[in-house]
Amino acid sequence: MTDSIRPGESSPRVAEVRTTLAGLGLLASFEGDVSKWKTRSFSEDDKLFDDDLAEVLKAFQQSRGIVPSGKIDETTLRELRHASYRLGARVLQYQPNQELIGDDVSQLQNQLQELGFYVHRIDGHFGPYTHEALRSYQLNSGLQKDGVCGPKTLRALSLLGRRITGGSPLRIREREHVRDAGPQLAGKRVVIDPGLGGATTGMTVSGKYGDVTEEELLWDVAKRTEGRMISTGMETIISRQRGDDPSTRDRADIANAFDADLMISLRFDSYPNEKASGVASFYFGSEIGSSSMTGEMFSGYIQREIVARTKLINCGNHARTWDILRLTEMPTVELFLGYLSNPNDVKALTDPATRDAISEAIVVAIKRLYLLDEDDMATGTYRFEELLAAEQA
Repeated sequence: MTDSIRPGESSPRVAEVRTTLAGLGLLASFEGDVSKWKTRSFSEDDKLFDDDLAEVLKAFQQSRGIVPSGKIDETTLRELRHASYRLGARVLQYQPNQELIGDDVSQLQNQLQELGFYVHRIDGHFGPYTHEALRSYQLNSGLQKDGVCGPKTLRALSLLGRRITGGSPLRIREREHVRDAGPQLAGKRVVIDPGLGGATTGMTVSGKYGDVTEEELLWDVAKRTEGRMISTGMETIISRQRGDDPSTRDRADIANAFDADLMISLRFDSYPNEKASGVASFYFGSEIGSSSMTGEMFSGYIQREIVARTKLINCGNHARTWDILRLTEMPTVELFLGYLSNPNDVKALTDPATRDAISEAIVVAIKRLYLLDEDDMATGTYRFEELLAAEQA
């Protein structure tokens, strides 16, 4: 499926989406047997993408941490397939070359987390952490320790019922990790991820100093940020060589291998309507799984600092399940620095002073994250010179 399907269009995919949403209990108006949709003959009405279906689809997309476009695309179809799995519908086990993904895995992770065996992200991916947590649970429950969630393991989990818990172990662990790291930036390990490289240069815009590509702007911000970080004693790496264009997974693997404390992915946005403008930041999370508390805090700090120091409009910080956020083991923020389709954003972003202010905002935001209760500076007032002096004191 290369193109998205929009409201008003007709396609068998629309019928599939309609039936899946009905099976999830999200489409009350649906009439028919959802259990036999694969063998059912769909009418033209079933295949018509109407406005009512689009509204329900938007709500589903929002709940899954993807852009609520109201269109049917590959990402939405993938999330619908994942949502259709319920715990017990299939045997779950670790498959290194092709991880099982679905809401049944999320439900298993959630139960194991409540019992104290799983302390990582609830992301719906049956990876090595889920495998080891399940094995530990089986060992403690007198079951065969094979890491396979079959009928016997499911029955044991159902007999235990829900437990009262004192909060998300992931959130508690993230918070304590930040607290234990201390307020000094020296030694902190950060990955900077420019969104473009290699032959992919993105849009070309005209600024005060002539034409400049999206890739050049991103790398300029990355290098300014890296320079400030190094001067504070932080250890940094860039996620790619400038002449290369690795995949999202490859860049996430680099960050994980670096054992980074944080990752910052830099991007620009564009939209057919030039009125779209502003800066936005994104962290890992959705309504169906756990979210990164540190990522949420960090994205909020970056967002407010950039808005306070530039003329860019505040588009807020939001939870998403995008691959760069999901595949990285450390708190990661994907930062969209503005719309290159908006004249005002272009005017600001092609000004070196704005890019300098953005890089300062990012480093100050990191400092604020680690200061915790010691942070008493008003947003936008903490200058890099003051930060550097405090680091060297």
